[in-house]
Amino acid sequence: MTGFSVADLVRTHAAATPDAACLSFAGHTLPFAEMDRRASRSAQALRRLGAQPGDRVAILSHNTPVFFELLLACAKAGLVMVPVNWRLSPVEISAVLADAMPVVVLHEAGFADKLGTDPAWVLLDTESGYPRLRDAAKAEDPHADRRGDEPVVLMYTSGTTGRPKGVCISHTNLYYTTRMAAEVWGFSAGSTNLVAMPLFHIGGIGYGLMALSCGGHTVLLAQPAPELVMAAFARYPVTHAFFVPSVIQLLVESPSLDPAHFHHLERVVYGAAPIPEVLLQKAMAVFGCGFNHAYGMTETAGTVVTLHPGEHEPGTDRAYRLASCGRPVPWVEVSLRDPATQRVVAKGEVGEIWIRSPMVTRGYWNNPAETAAAITADGWLRSGDAAQQDADGYLYLRDRYKDLIISGGENIFPAEVENVLLQLPGIAEAAVIAAPHPKWGETVRACLVMRPGVSLDAAAITAYCRERLAHYKCPTLYSQLDALPRNASGKILRRELRAQMQQG
Repeated sequence: MTGFSVADLVRTHAAATPDAACLSFAGHTLPFAEMDRRASRSAQALRRLGAQPGDRVAILSHNTPVFFELLLACAKAGLVMVPVNWRLSPVEISAVLADAMPVVVLHEAGFADKLGTDPAWVLLDTESGYPRLRDAAKAEDPHADRRGDEPVVLMYTSGTTGRPKGVCISHTNLYYTTRMAAEVWGFSAGSTNLVAMPLFHIGGIGYGLMALSCGGHTVLLAQPAPELVMAAFARYPVTHAFFVPSVIQLLVESPSLDPAHFHHLERVVYGAAPIPEVLLQKAMAVFGCGFNHAYGMTETAGTVVTLHPGEHEPGTDRAYRLASCGRPVPWVEVSLRDPATQRVVAKGEVGEIWIRSPMVTRGYWNNPAETAAAITADGWLRSGDAAQQDADGYLYLRDRYKDLIISGGENIFPAEVENVLLQLPGIAEAAVIAAPHPKWGETVRACLVMRPGVSLDAAAITAYCRERLAHYKCPTLYSQLDALPRNASGKILRRELRAQMQQG
């Protein structure tokens, strides 16, 4: 799709169904025609601030409709949007901005203390700031799209593997979001999509384009808090939603839960981790809809592997597939390789997931060394994720290679141990990390969040694990925590967890 532009999405539907609901937030709804006008005005305002095609424009904010306005405006003006994770420290944010070099930064007033003084700062949440600049500009589409393989979003990785890197996401990369919506997840012009994940993450802004791309209605939440999610279900005929498993657990256990509000719901997409079978059964009963497991990365502009609703079969002889993230979507190739030799591993053996697709980024911003390390000359992205593939093509994640535990020469993949721990009813959350051992080099430490009223019984848990795992895989150390550290996409921050353990 060399001629595709993200801006074409709103242009098309604004022309065909100008009065149809495009985006709702905090009780206010924008039709497609108004979203198109706002994007054009925003594009013109950015040009007046000196932004030229190819320049970067950053945004530091909680979820707000301005994210969508800005993405579409950048597409129309040939600019690149840089969503910045507001959870980062001032030092980390400074490093991101120094790398991206935006000419304009739009930010909430509450984040001013996280910013320096170099680019043009524009306040989002004051009438004299961004709203005034946008509304004073003419509503004329500049049609300066760069299209195709040119970047439209520069999204920084979460940093769980080191210093954040800017992933260049192009118009072509995001084109496959529109195919995902219509061909895989069942979106249409009649869909209402609940978007609650942070928009500075690909699981937020990428997934957030699903309904918009089909002419459907997007309901945006400030955050995935159970009370906000339940209120949205009560107010809107939500057909689709994306949550990480930890949020699904909060929802099904919420005192404000009312299954009567879910009668429009067709699909729940979940990602960042496989869903425990017990939780899935409960969620399926509560939501009464199909579930998709989604596996993807920032570098793939979203989902590349999915487990379809019909493949979620708890209580059957195929329930083991619930531990899988599914099979590649039609426009994606997946290969499991030995990271040392780069050779394809046999079925059932653990290998690094390599991905090749038009969805894959062409590289990291101003970082040829990291680009060359991650992407081969023939277009394969080395994910860094370890997995197995069965005879039917289903992928089973075995965690990241850097999180591998080697005890007495034996490889232990944390996800395998965690899946066993999470089958115990008293354990709410589990994360497994390596701990130093004087004889074996490393041993397994289990960091657990227990359910209310349940005490950690290390001996009982060890006995349970030894019935299901080789003894060398079983935890020998336990730590009980109030919560596990996670990033915005719901992934466990093992590096932070290891630091906590080292500090005692």
